[in-house]
Amino acid sequence: MIVRERPGLIRLFLILKGSVLQRIFPQVMVVMALSALVVLLHGRQPGIVPSFSGAPFALLGIALSVFLGFSNNACYDRWWEARKAWGVLIAATRDLARRSLLLERRGEEARQARRRLVALAIAFGHALVGHLRPGAAAADLGRTVPPDLMAAVAASRNAPDLLLRAMGAELADLRETDRLSDIEFRALDDTVTWMTDMLTTCERIKGTPVPFGYLLLLHRTAYLFCFLLPFGFADVLGWATPLATALVAYTFFGLDALGSELEEPFGTLSNDLPIAALATQIEIGLRDAMGETDLPATPQPVDHILL
Repeated sequence: MIVRERPGLIRLFLILKGSVLQRIFPQVMVVMALSALVVLLHGRQPGIVPSFSGAPFALLGIALSVFLGFSNNACYDRWWEARKAWGVLIAATRDLARRSLLLERRGEEARQARRRLVALAIAFGHALVGHLRPGAAAADLGRTVPPDLMAAVAASRNAPDLLLRAMGAELADLRETDRLSDIEFRALDDTVTWMTDMLTTCERIKGTPVPFGYLLLLHRTAYLFCFLLPFGFADVLGWATPLATALVAYTFFGLDALGSELEEPFGTLSNDLPIAALATQIEIGLRDAMGETDLPATPQPVDHILL
C-alpha cells in the first residue's frame, strides 16, 4: 500500500510509484505510435487509410467508461472488504487478550494457558499472511509458532485453521478442568469464532476472482477502442491526435490496471493491502498486552510502500 503525503501540483505529474504508469507505458506508446502512423498515412493516402466520424467513438467511450466504473467498483469492494476483515481480526485478538485476563488470577497453569492462547493468536496472524501470500512471513511464522506445533504447521495445507483448532483445544481443556465457567468459555470462544469468520472471508476473496468473461469483454473493448480512436480524429485533430489518444489510453488502461491490482488485495503490488505489517501490529499489541517490552519494530514503508 502506498503511504505518502499528498503531493503538490508539480510533483503530482512526476510521481511514478503507485501510478501504474510503468505497467501500461508500453500499451500507451503503441497507441501513440499507431495514431502517428494513421495520421501520416491518412494525409498521404486518404483513400487507403480513411477517417471516420467521431460520434460513434464518443458513444462507445461513454459506454466503456461506465463499464470501467462498474469493474473498478467491484474490485475496490473486494479490497475494502479484505481490509475490514483484517480490522475484525485486530479487534478479535485484542478482545482475546482482554477477556483472557481472568485467567491471570486462577493459578500458574491458567496463566500459562493464557500465554499460549495469545501466542497462538500471534502465530495465526503471521500464518494467515503466508496462507494468503504464499512464500511470505516464513521467518515470522517460525519465530511465533509454539515449538510443539511447528511440525504440524509446516505440514498443514491450512496453517491458520490448524492454529485456530489449537486455540479451541486450549479453551476446551480450560473448561474441562473448571478454570473457565460456561459463560467465560463462551465469551473467549466467541473471539476464536470471529477469527474463523475472518479467515473464511479472506479465503473467499482470494478464491473467487471477478468473473473472467466480464474482464475479458472489458479488456477487448478498451483495446479496440484505443486502437480505432485515431481513425475518428485524424481529420479533426491532425498531428495532435497521437497526444489525445495517448491521454485516452492512459486513462482507460490505467483504470484497468488499477482495478486488476485491487482485485487481488493480498498480493505484493504497490496498491495491495499491507497484511504483513498488520500481522506485525497484531503481534506488537498482544505482546504489549502481556507485559513484554522486547517488541518487534513498528513496520515502516520502504520507498513509500508498506507491505
